[in-house]
Amino acid sequence: MMTDMFTNSSFLKSMIDDALAEDIQDGDITCKALDIHHTAEAHIVSKQQGVLCGISVALRVFQHLDSKLSVTCLKKDRDTLRSGEYVLTLKGSASSILSAERTALNFMGHLSGIATLTRAFVREISHTRCKILDTRKTTPLYRSLEKYAVSCGGGENHRKGLWDMILIKENHIRAVGDIDTALKRVVTWNQQNKSPVKIEIEVTNLEEFRKACNYPIDMIMLDHFTREDMKTAVKSCPESITLEASGNVTLKTVRSIAETGVHFISSGTLTHSAPQFDFSLLFDR
Repeated sequence: MMTDMFTNSSFLKSMIDDALAEDIQDGDITCKALDIHHTAEAHIVSKQQGVLCGISVALRVFQHLDSKLSVTCLKKDRDTLRSGEYVLTLKGSASSILSAERTALNFMGHLSGIATLTRAFVREISHTRCKILDTRKTTPLYRSLEKYAVSCGGGENHRKGLWDMILIKENHIRAVGDIDTALKRVVTWNQQNKSPVKIEIEVTNLEEFRKACNYPIDMIMLDHFTREDMKTAVKSCPESITLEASGNVTLKTVRSIAETGVHFISSGTLTHSAPQFDFSLLFDR
């Protein structure tokens, strides 16, 4: 699955423009001082095991800085990498390769880190029906890229933003007064506008859960429920409603959460706390 970032090439081009400008500004003074004008061949190498994501972005970074560079991708997104494997080769201006190196590696390292962490979560619950979801806890302007990385790791994308799904959170309920008022308003709004958007509500206890089950909605988010309360919700949930568990989701807890029978588990950790994947760019001697 590709996300908006990849179908909207002008948006990705603008992001690459800004990233290169941030790093280079008036010029790479190290390359200027060294008077580097020769051509070279270089390779990007994986320094760890994990899931590749963002190789097409790295390619565009190099070619955007210097269209004469020859760039060959040896792997593709979603591939499992081993330490020491070559991922991409470059031939052309040595100074261009050096100037684009860090920007390209930053993109690929960040996205591969997310994909790798997501894969770890997915493997922990592979014996259940449960699926891993991402959240809106993403780096500003990087959301499409980060959600794409989650999909490369085997996770699924939740809503893209505030426009494509109704999700009533705790503060929405406080803003209108109570859970029944909130649900009646959104159901009525959906019906009046003949809207196809899905409706989800966040609940914090079984009493709120039971109220939510009385409405024609699509999903209920169980926020910081105990395992026993999750199991109770699963047993009494209407077949038309799917359940999402959220809160305190880690690699240590995700298995026991999935084993309660919930349909989805969402975690902001996938995008806001994934460690950078380790790549190196090495010139041939």
